[in-house]
Amino acid sequence: MSPARPRGETSNSPVDADESAVLTIDLDALVANYRHLRDLAGSAECAAVVKADAYGLGMARAAPALWRAGCKTFFVATLGEAEDLRALLPDVVIYVFSGLLPGMADAYRASAVRPVLNSADEIREWAEFCARIGEKLPCAVHIDSGMNRLGLSAADVDAVEQASDLWPGLALSLVMSHLACADEPEHQKNIAQRMTFDSLRARLPQTLASLANSAGILLGPDFAYDLVRPGIALYGGHPQRRGPNPFRAVVHLNGRILQVRDVPPGETVGYGATRTLKRRSRIAVVSVGYADGLFRTLSRADGEEGPVGYIGAHPVPILGRVSMDLITMDVTGVPESLSHRGAWVEILGPNVSAHELAAHAGTIDYEVLTSLSRRALRRYIGG
Repeated sequence: MSPARPRGETSNSPVDADESAVLTIDLDALVANYRHLRDLAGSAECAAVVKADAYGLGMARAAPALWRAGCKTFFVATLGEAEDLRALLPDVVIYVFSGLLPGMADAYRASAVRPVLNSADEIREWAEFCARIGEKLPCAVHIDSGMNRLGLSAADVDAVEQASDLWPGLALSLVMSHLACADEPEHQKNIAQRMTFDSLRARLPQTLASLANSAGILLGPDFAYDLVRPGIALYGGHPQRRGPNPFRAVVHLNGRILQVRDVPPGETVGYGATRTLKRRSRIAVVSVGYADGLFRTLSRADGEEGPVGYIGAHPVPILGRVSMDLITMDVTGVPESLSHRGAWVEILGPNVSAHELAAHAGTIDYEVLTSLSRRALRRYIGG
C-alpha cells in the first residue's frame, strides 16, 4: 500500500481525484488588489493588515506575496502573530494593534516589533523600559477619535502631552486612529473623526499619521495621510456597504457533487423537513457544510430565497438546511453533462462574492473569510 498523501496545502498543481472540497487562494489577485490600493493611496505608503492568519487565508503565503509586491509595513493583532511574521519576513516593519501588555516590553524588543500604544499607561511603561535599557525603541500611538474602543482618550492626551520625561526616550514612529463608519461614505462621523484626529495628534510629537483602513482609502486623499492600512480589500472583500466591489476575488471555494437524485414534488429536503419541493426536482448533494465555514444561517426553508452556487454559468440554489458536511442544491435546470457525480460546484468565487454570501448569512465579509476552515484542501495559485 502506498503512503497517504499529506493533507493541507498545495500550490499551482492539479486537484487530486479524491478531494471533495477545495479552497483556492489566488495570490496574483491578492497582489493586484494591493497594487490597486497603493495607487488609490497616492503619495501615502500602503501597508498591509495580515492579522488573523491573513483573514483566514494563510499569512505564511499572503505576507511574502505582498512583500514581493513592495509592501514594507505590516499590521497584526497580537504579539504571537508578530513573532510568526518576523520569522517569515526578517526586514519588514511590524506593528501590533493590541498594544503593550504589562511586562511584555522586552518580548517586543526581542522580535523587533512595534507596539501600538493604546493608553497613557502603555506609553509610560514603554518609555520607562526604553530609559532602563538605554534604547529609543519605535512605537505607534493610537488615538481614539470617536470609536470608543482602543486608543488614547482626550484625557489621556492631556496626561501625556506635557510629560517631558516620556517622549525623549522613545521613538514615536506613527500616530494612528481608526474609522468607525468608513463603510458608509456619507456618514457624518467620518469627517468628525478626522477633525478629532487632527486636533489630538497636533498635541503629540510630530510624526507620520495613519487613519484609513480599506474603506477609508476609498473616502479619498483627505483620509490617506502618510500611511494607509488596508485589510479586507486585499483579500477581495467589499469595504463599503453599497456599490460595486472594485477588488478582485481572491478566494474560491468549490465543493464536489457526491450524489444526484430525482425527487418528486411534495417530498422534503434535509434536517427538520423545512423545505418542501413544489415540482419534480434534481437535487445534488454537495460536500461542503458548516464545518467548512458555510454558515448554518444560509439554510433556506419554504418561501425563502437565499444563496446560490454555480456550475459553470448555471445558478444552483441551496435547498433546506446547511448541515455539518453537506448541502443540497437544486440542479434541475443544469444539463446532466455538467451536474453529475464528481462535478464541482462554486460556493465562493467569481460568481459568488464573500460580500454576497455574507449578506445572505446576516454577517460581513470579514467573518466569511475568517471562518473558512482547514478541512478543504488549500490550493495556492499565482504569486
